[in-house]
Amino acid sequence: MHSGPVVEVSGATVRFRGETALDGVDFRMFPGEVHSLMGENGAGKSTLIRAITGALRLDAGEILIDGEEVRLASPADAQHRGIGTVYQEIDLLPNLTVAENISLGREARRRGAIDWRGMRARATEVLRELGLEIDPSSILSTHSLAVQQLVAIARAISIDVKVLVLDEPTSSLDLDEVAELFRVIRELKQRGVAILFVSHFLDQVYEICDRITVLRNGRLVGEYLTRELLRIDLVEKMLGRSAGELTSRQTRESADAPHEPYLSARGVTSTPGISDADVDLAEGEVLGVAGLLGSGRTELARALTGVDRLDAGILRITGAPVSFGAPRRAISLGVAYSSENRRTDGIIGELSVLENITLALQAQRGILRRMRKARQRELAASWVEALDIRPADLDRPAGTLSGGNQQKVLLARLLALSPRVLVLDEPTRGIDVGAKVEILNLVGDLAANGMSVMFISAELEEVLRVGHRVAILRDGRIVETAASADLTIDSLLALVARPDVEEA
Repeated sequence: MHSGPVVEVSGATVRFRGETALDGVDFRMFPGEVHSLMGENGAGKSTLIRAITGALRLDAGEILIDGEEVRLASPADAQHRGIGTVYQEIDLLPNLTVAENISLGREARRRGAIDWRGMRARATEVLRELGLEIDPSSILSTHSLAVQQLVAIARAISIDVKVLVLDEPTSSLDLDEVAELFRVIRELKQRGVAILFVSHFLDQVYEICDRITVLRNGRLVGEYLTRELLRIDLVEKMLGRSAGELTSRQTRESADAPHEPYLSARGVTSTPGISDADVDLAEGEVLGVAGLLGSGRTELARALTGVDRLDAGILRITGAPVSFGAPRRAISLGVAYSSENRRTDGIIGELSVLENITLALQAQRGILRRMRKARQRELAASWVEALDIRPADLDRPAGTLSGGNQQKVLLARLLALSPRVLVLDEPTRGIDVGAKVEILNLVGDLAANGMSVMFISAELEEVLRVGHRVAILRDGRIVETAASADLTIDSLLALVARPDVEEA
C-alpha cells in the first residue's frame, strides 16, 4: 500500500471579497485512513473541501495527489483523478433506478446505445463489494434516506476512487443506519480508500476516525491522532477557549414550582405520524422531545403549530379551546415553529440577513403596513447584536453565513414576532460545538424570561441539558414524560430505544 499521503495540500489560501477564508493551511490524507476535519462554522472546512474536490481554485498554495501537483479545474476533474464526494443533501435522482443513479453520466454503452444489462451488472457488482443487498432495478425513491446515502457512496466508488469525502453523512440517520454506514466505511478503509468524514457529532468522529485536523478562523491549529486527543482538548482547540467557557447553563432549576400550561393538547392525532398525544407546555418551561428517527418528533411539532391539520384532538391556549388550521393562525396566538430543515423551510439564502429577520414580522403586518427601512435596520441590528450573528453585516446574503449563524438568523426572525411558545425542531443540527452552546444557552434564557419552549433533538444529551421535562416518543405516541432531573443519558436512551411491550 502507498505509504505517503494520497492527497496533500500545502499553504492553501483562499480569499473572498477581501476576506481570507483559508490562510496558508496544510492538510494531508493517507490511504486506508478515516480523517476528520473539525472546526467551528466559518473555520474554513467547507472552503478546504471545495478546493480538494475541484469546486474552487486556490489563490495560493498547491494540491498534490500521489505526490504529483495538480490543478483541479472542476469537480469532474477531481472525480477523474479519483476524488469522490457524497454531500449532506443527496444529489441523486429519486425517479431513476438504483443502477441508473450509480452509472449516471458514465453509462456503459454498446453499439452507441446504453447497455442496460451491463449497467445493472456493474451496479450489482459495486453494491456487492460494499456488502449491500439492494435491488439495482428498484426506484431510488422507494428506499429510505439511509439506503439512498449508501447508493450515493456506491456511485462515488464506482470509479477508481482514491479519496472519498463524506459531508455530514449521518445527520438524518438513526442508530442502526449509522452502524450500517460505519460498516461500509470500514470496508472502504480496508480497501485502501482515504475517507474524509465531516461531522459535528463528536461521538461518531471518535468512533470512526483515525486522524483529526483542526481549523480555526481559516488557519491550521494542528493535526492529531484521534486516540491521542482528548475530547475536551479537541473542543478547546476548535474554539480557542477553555473548558470552563464551554458548559451551557442548566435551566431545570427555574421549573421547581408548577405553572399552568400556556399551550396544552389532548388526544392530538394527525396523519401521518401522531396518535393520541397529550402535551402541556407551561410558561417558562422547556419540554424536551426525544425519540428515534421516524418516532414522530417532527410530526408532533407540525401538529401543534398548525402546519399539519389535526384528525382528532383538542388544542387549548391558557385553557381556551383553539383551532389553528394554518401556521399564520398559530403565530397570531403566539405559537411559532422552527423547522428541522432550515435550508428549505427556513432561511431564504438569496435574501439579506435584514430581509430574513424582518420577513415574518412584515408578513404579519400585511402588505399595506410596510415597515420603514430605518425601522427594519434598527430591528434587525438589535437581533444581530443580541444573538451575536457573525459577520454583523445586515446586507449580506443569509445563505453565505455558516450553519450556526443561519440558525441564529432564523431564531431572530421568530423572536421578532414576540411568541409565547417556540417549537424548535433540531435547532442545533449540523452546527459546530460553539454555536450549539450559544443556542442552548439562548433557549435557557428564553425560558427564564417566561417563554414556553419545545426542544426537539436527536442528541439526547442536549435534550437533558435544556429540558425541565422530557417527552419520549415511539411509533407516533408519547409513551412517557419524565422530569429531566430523574433521567440520565443511559436511562433516557433505554426509554427511547425500548420496544413497546403489550400489557397483559
